[in-house]
Amino acid sequence: MMDTSARLLNLLSLLQTPREWSGTELADRLEVTTRTIRRDIDRLRELGYPVEASMGAIGGYRLVAGRALPPLLLDDEEAVAIAVGLRAAAGSAVDGIEDASLRALTKLEQVLPSRLRHRVGALGSAVVTMTGGGPRVEPAVLTVIAGAISNHERVRFAYRASDGAESRRHVEPQRLVATGRRWYLVAWDLDRDDWRLFRVDRLVDPAATGGRASARELPATDAAAFVQDKLRRMYPSAPMVVDFDADAETVRTRLGASAPGDLAALSPGRTRWSAEADRLDWTAVRLLMLDLPFTVQSPPALVEQLRAFGERARQAVTE
Repeated sequence: MMDTSARLLNLLSLLQTPREWSGTELADRLEVTTRTIRRDIDRLRELGYPVEASMGAIGGYRLVAGRALPPLLLDDEEAVAIAVGLRAAAGSAVDGIEDASLRALTKLEQVLPSRLRHRVGALGSAVVTMTGGGPRVEPAVLTVIAGAISNHERVRFAYRASDGAESRRHVEPQRLVATGRRWYLVAWDLDRDDWRLFRVDRLVDPAATGGRASARELPATDAAAFVQDKLRRMYPSAPMVVDFDADAETVRTRLGASAPGDLAALSPGRTRWSAEADRLDWTAVRLLMLDLPFTVQSPPALVEQLRAFGERARQAVTE
């Protein structure tokens, strides 16, 4: 028979699964009596674990949310997943979360077994997180909105549009969507009677009103598709053709496997890239950063964008 400490840890591990356990089931799993299970449950409660008991023929025990956060038991894969997530959060676009993520990661790594510490360390040394320099979002704003979505509540907030115009909004929030550089709120605007997309970094003082949000069907397969479609309409795409003085494999490597469009070899050492350019300014920057000789065949607007960048660069270095 295992000692009391080991038995308590095993009992806690069972209770952390999302189900209700009867006293008989727990006693059978731990090879003790139901009386011992009741005493162990009392010990866990004294340690701060909120174990709830339901009465009746099908009653049992389950771990519920409490006022304080007690220690958690994690299996190997869960511990590695949390460590990786904390490393990524340390470079996220949520303002102020970096320090908290690093503190939590430090605490976790201190208690990781050596076999897991090696796995986490290998991932940490191999992976670099780029924040992209996007706008920062207050964690409190995300918390208020996420809570309202979960509770199906309406939300009021002040909003600053891209042109600087300010307005008050009353919405039924649907989903928060993170694109890597930015956070977006998909919501039904009650005053405009239509779906709207809001940049979360432009929200000010969001507050749940307590009013019930209606169940609505998005005009898209999901919230991510809705955001993608809205952004595409805000930044219309244009057919683009660019010729590189490099072989197709070199161009493919520089562009990356996820680059849109097609590559075609025009001749040895010359490759054509055909794709849809949605943001001409970003496309121009991307072409310059490839560090390959190229010629833009179309669209003319991309040529003008490159000329504008070139003129700014010339002015910046002119003495």
